[in-house]
Amino acid sequence: MFDPIVAFFQRVFTAIGRGIGLAVAWLLWPFVLLGNWYRQRSWIIKGPIGIILLGLLFFYGYFFWQTQAWTNFNPDYVDRYKLAERKVPAGSPVSGPGATTGQATPGAAANQAAVANQPAEVTPEALAAVQLPAGTQCQTSAIVDVTADLIDYNVNENAWISSMLLYKLGFFGLDWDDTPWLDNKASFQRGINQAIRRTSVELVDSLGRVRGTSGINNDLQRARGNIQFDEETWYFGLNPFGPKTPTPSFYRAAMKDMRTFNTSLAKCDAVFDGRADNLVEFLDRIANDLGNTSAIIRERSENHNGGWFDTRADDRFWFAYGQLYGYYGILSAAGADFENVVAQRGLTPIWTETIKQLRSALRIQPLIISNGEEAGWIMPTHLATMGFYILRVRSNIVEMRDILAR
Repeated sequence: MFDPIVAFFQRVFTAIGRGIGLAVAWLLWPFVLLGNWYRQRSWIIKGPIGIILLGLLFFYGYFFWQTQAWTNFNPDYVDRYKLAERKVPAGSPVSGPGATTGQATPGAAANQAAVANQPAEVTPEALAAVQLPAGTQCQTSAIVDVTADLIDYNVNENAWISSMLLYKLGFFGLDWDDTPWLDNKASFQRGINQAIRRTSVELVDSLGRVRGTSGINNDLQRARGNIQFDEETWYFGLNPFGPKTPTPSFYRAAMKDMRTFNTSLAKCDAVFDGRADNLVEFLDRIANDLGNTSAIIRERSENHNGGWFDTRADDRFWFAYGQLYGYYGILSAAGADFENVVAQRGLTPIWTETIKQLRSALRIQPLIISNGEEAGWIMPTHLATMGFYILRVRSNIVEMRDILAR
């Protein structure tokens, strides 16, 4: 009785197997033809071709390894800075006569005025009156430390994927970002770099100078220019045609300039203006940055519900993850650099909660990113989950900004 049914399914599976075999044969036949041709050639021809093939195998192997090996990836990387052990805000004296006499750097003086609700601007006469005794050491900026280390992580501890030649060439001409493979690390690095770029702008425009009374710090200015360089330049390009300085070299220069600034700050030769209004602007820029990413995730989640088959969902997810990874360290550092502002304005509870939420977002590390429907039950919706964490963090940042602005 069941023989016709069994025979039917046998024919179906036989047809499926035959179809798969034909598809595989169609994909492999060019390589079979080339292999047959290669075997019939002399060693004069085989030798150079073999060397070229071995070179390609090596470069693709290296490329595959660099995209899959996330060296020193650590969601708890903030712990190594021991930020809780810092006793004074960035730019304030920590040793020497200045630490015991109560004298302060221009940035610290400006910060004290802001906390006390005094006029925001520090006059040139007030700055001139600040004379630090010889031998005074000042607190470095944790924000600068973390930002420089994030650059180091992106381009020294790991290869910068976006400007690698094989990444630029794509998968048989198809951009790797349009495929499900080998692009997660590149998106993650670009997300971190977005947080670095935003921070470098704020360091130049407000945090690294006393607004209206001092010039732009040259080290931070160079760092900002270098970190804004495009993310995809290799050693050679077509537009314009000719050799080029690759992207990682510019980013390494930015890292060096940031560390030079902190060295000057430690000697009290530079300014970190830790005023409350500067923190307001910094938080506002971060909130806007996260808002843009939230909008991108929402658009992808609402209009492209491809589940596990959405090849761009992983790009959006890992970019957002990298951005939160970067801001987790930068905001933790800002809490130390603006320690007196945070404490005296009563921000400690919400600041601590924001840092916890950032760390919670970094626990989401799915093997395969799915962009399923929010009401679906088969395929998860990782993009919507990431978007939820971004909005929680952004909401807290906006609340802190509003408290400081009152």
